[in-house]
Amino acid sequence: MFDWLIVGAGFAGSVLAERLATIRGERVLVVDRRPHIAGNAYDRHNDAGLLIHQYGPHIFHTNSEMIFEHLSQFTEWRPYEHRVLAEVDGKRVPMPINLDTVNQLYGLSLTSEELEGFFAERAEKVAEIRTSEDVVVSAIGRDLYEKFFQGYTRKQWGLDPSELDKSVTSRVPTRTNRDDRYFTDSFQYMPLHGYTRMFEKMLSHPNIKVMLQTDYREIRDLIPHKRLIFTGPIDEFYGHRFGKLPYRSLRFEHETLDMPRYQSVGTVNYPQTHAFTRISEYKHMTGQVHPKTSITREYPTAEGDPYYPVPRAENQALYKRYEALALAEQDTWFVGRLASYRYYNMDQVVGQALATFRKIDETVPRQGAAPVKAMAAAAI
Repeated sequence: MFDWLIVGAGFAGSVLAERLATIRGERVLVVDRRPHIAGNAYDRHNDAGLLIHQYGPHIFHTNSEMIFEHLSQFTEWRPYEHRVLAEVDGKRVPMPINLDTVNQLYGLSLTSEELEGFFAERAEKVAEIRTSEDVVVSAIGRDLYEKFFQGYTRKQWGLDPSELDKSVTSRVPTRTNRDDRYFTDSFQYMPLHGYTRMFEKMLSHPNIKVMLQTDYREIRDLIPHKRLIFTGPIDEFYGHRFGKLPYRSLRFEHETLDMPRYQSVGTVNYPQTHAFTRISEYKHMTGQVHPKTSITREYPTAEGDPYYPVPRAENQALYKRYEALALAEQDTWFVGRLASYRYYNMDQVVGQALATFRKIDETVPRQGAAPVKAMAAAAI
């Protein structure tokens, strides 16, 4: 008899499994239908011996010392500040847009103060910021919006930015200084020996059993367990009762090249050309020394594994119908990006999982627990 069945061996499921096993001393079964742990953060050494991210680049960054210290129990770290270039009008310029981006693109020599005026002159008045197009054109104008955002967003989401919630482009800042880091968080590191190694340590507790290539629906009635934590798509849990929640997926094209370095930064975006959105080179991120290098091209698709919930009002309304069912469940918790139908950074998923554990520890007796009404933990 297991105390917990956890569906999904990604960040949400693995963080909770370790806490339940270590702090509460309870027996946990983690199942995942993929042949590996670590979810989308899974990394591996390819045939050339290069460490690559199977599902595209995963860059860890957070402002939470608590989350960083928690994960530090399972890995050493390598400092890494991610930098991105965008290939626009035949030039490779910093992304997010900053002072150097504008000066290089337009052949100018503006100061930071002058750039503020440059943006203000081109910004369009928008009565109410509702869409991703509104966010950008109201801040920096239509020309930069079309060069950097419109084409990229159409490829990534299969929709025009005018059809997407403002949250999509709000994630990307615009700067008037020369800071070319993609993220500005206090803690920016990569697991020294990779994400998979970190997950292996997280799940190594003797109270935790892991079953891979396993669909929980095939074993949930065969393996006795008291409570369930579900980190997969919430609509799938309910058999798509109200219809499928829309997701965008990705196809990854990995290539090993007989050269020590392919590009000057970790990622280059292609908002104007090519069917792929970006090319990432892992040696920037891992610090690995090797005579060859490995890159990945990302092609957004409508079909495949669910990666990105599509942020539109009608989709959120559909999710709320599933959430209402989840709130009425007994002894079942829904945690993570797919279960919450929300895009989270890795640190946010860890934070949500830790918050869920605290709620469980406060409300669920450790021995012979009576049924407890479960609810999805609020994101932190």
